Formats: sequence, C-alpha cells, structure tokens
Amino acid sequence: MNAKKHFETEAIRNQTERSQFSEHSTPLYLTSSFVFDDAEDMRASFAEENEKNLYSRFSNPNTTEFVDKIVAMEGAESGYAFATGMAAIFSTFGALLKSGDHIVSARSVFGSTHTLFTKYLPNWNIETSYFKVDEVDRIESLIQPNTKIIYAETPTNPAVDILDLELLGKIAKKHNLLLVIDNCFATPYLQQPIKFGADIVVHSATKLIDGQGRVLGGVAVGKEDLIREIYLFSRNTGPAMSPFNAWVLSKSLETLAVRVDKHCENALKVAEYLENNSNVNWVKYPFLRSHPQYEVAKKQMKFGGNIVSFELNGGIEAGRNFLNKIKMCSLSANLGDTRTIVTHPASTTHSKLSEKDRLEVSITDGLVRISVGLEHIDDIINDLDQALKN
Repeated sequence: MNAKKHFETEAIRNQTERSQFSEHSTPLYLTSSFVFDDAEDMRASFAEENEKNLYSRFSNPNTTEFVDKIVAMEGAESGYAFATGMAAIFSTFGALLKSGDHIVSARSVFGSTHTLFTKYLPNWNIETSYFKVDEVDRIESLIQPNTKIIYAETPTNPAVDILDLELLGKIAKKHNLLLVIDNCFATPYLQQPIKFGADIVVHSATKLIDGQGRVLGGVAVGKEDLIREIYLFSRNTGPAMSPFNAWVLSKSLETLAVRVDKHCENALKVAEYLENNSNVNWVKYPFLRSHPQYEVAKKQMKFGGNIVSFELNGGIEAGRNFLNKIKMCSLSANLGDTRTIVTHPASTTHSKLSEKDRLEVSITDGLVRISVGLEHIDDIINDLDQALKN
C-alpha cells in the first residue's frame, strides 16, 4: 500500500497519466469534446459505466487533475471546478437548495455572496438569516425547521475575523445541517475545514491558489453525494472551468506551499510593524496575539495567511490619502497576488453601503486591507511607512 504523501508532494506529483509521448509536465488538453471507439463505447460512456471524458463542460484531463489535487489537499471525497469562485458558491447553493429552504450565514461574507443571499436567492424563495462574527452564540436561535445550510468564510473579508470551525461543525451536526465554508483566504495549505466538520469547501482559485493574478477560477470539494448534485447542476447550467485555466492553476498548486509560507512570513512582519505605528489605531492579523480570536486561529490554521487589516486615524479621507501616497504597492481589488495590494474598502469596494451596513461587517471608515505579497519585506514596509507619514 502506498504511504500517504505530504502536502507539497501531492501538489507536485498528483498528475494526469502520461500520454504515449511520455511528457514530464502535464500538457494542455484544448479540446471541446472527446471521441469513442465504437457505438458500445459511446453508449457505456454516456451511461457513466466508465470514467471516460465526454465533453469539456463535464470534465477534461486538466480540470480533473486540478480538482484531484484540491480534493487531496482538503481531505475531501470529490470536487468540481468552476469558471470563478462565485460560480462555485452559486452552483453549490443552486444544487443543494430548493424553494422554501433557509440559510444561516455569517454576516461577514464576500460582497457578491451577500448580494446572492439578499437579491437573487429570494427570487427562488430561499431566505438567509445572518449572525455577526462575535455573535456565534445566536446561531442556534436562527435555525428554523426549513434551514438547510450554515455558511461562513474564515478568515473573513476584509476585516480578517476568525470563526471557530469546530464550533460551527458541532452546531451543524447537532441540527443535521450542511456546513459550507469559503476557505479562500486560508487555502488548503493553511486550513482544512473538513477536519472540523465542513461538508463542502469552496474557493476562489483566482486568489492565492493562482497566486499571480493571471486567471479566474473556482472549486468546490466535499462529500461525494453532495458534489454529485453540484456536478449535475453545473453540467446542465455550464459554469465549468476552462482547460487552460485548470492547467495554469494546477501548475500554481505545485508552488502553493512555498509561496504561502513566504506570504505569511511577510504578513506577520507587516502586522507587527503596523502595531507600532502611531498613525494606526488597531491591526488585525490572525497570528498576532492581539487578534480577538488568536487562540482559535492557532487551533485551526497553520499560519496566519497573507491578509492584514488595520484602521487609520482620520476616517475615509485618511484612507484615500494613504492610497494616493502609495508608490510601490498596487491599488487593486484583487488579493493573493505575488504583488502587495492595498485597498480602502469604505471609499472603494464597499462605498455604496451605508456606514451602518459597513460596520456590521467590521468595515470602519479608516479600515485598510493589505494583501501582502512576495516582494522583499523591507521594500513593502518602506512603502507603507512613507505613505503613513503625515
């Protein structure tokens, strides 16, 4: 029996079977469809009596390799790859819920997920009740007879709050609910929610999994019977990942561990620097001892990730001024890139929300989010330092 491989080895050595050309690196399979030997082979393939590829909207060697790696990394049973992270989230809910069902979700979720919950799922008579990240004791009071899913992301975007996965898993199991976790900020390298009771784990592969700001992608992994429903839904609605993007992302996974190690090392140093800057009110980073959920983060994460949030004195104008003074770091809405990225949510990504709505997800007027990249740490800190000076 083969011994279980370590994370880094699985990411590199889990490859599609070599072709007759004996290639060392998996090639691109840029084909929309596949051929069959004869009528019986075609019948058996469509009857799913074998594992042949039929059509690249259903499966493709490149997407299969990518998914197999994430499945192994997350400790899941099965998975499916999507064109984007939001396609993964929508398809998960579309496949597993029906009219009249109910979701209990953390309020601190990605903005498009919030819009899905509040604008689009209600069209199908699917409602959502929210709990704040510091009100997990309210979760059970929100559960209704028609509740089907508990949903959360941890660490949260953009305030980097931490939710206790073990607690969420126990509540979901007690009430026979599905637990769906967005693991985008942590990646499978830092955190495996299935170990704590998650049934489905979703990722925007666009972020740290790609790691270089090149392609879009999403993935959902989890229990085989649930993924089967997500696969059938997606097979018919068409949000599949392209073979090219899958090929890029599978290659990216080969360096995920070494990249994220460095991201985390840099991010901790940035957080420690910011804690000692007089122009900063507070700093949140999961592996800072000052983080409110530090002990929970240490329990469920290997390291603290690459996202640091902090609050400037001076509110929205201070945030805008800080962005204007940045010289090296990028101003972008993306994250998880090799390049350090700085955003000020109150004046950009969340500017259309009222101050009350922003505060519900821990976005103060002076909040800045940094996606710490792989540049030399001295250069990152020097740029932040000059931008923070009055």
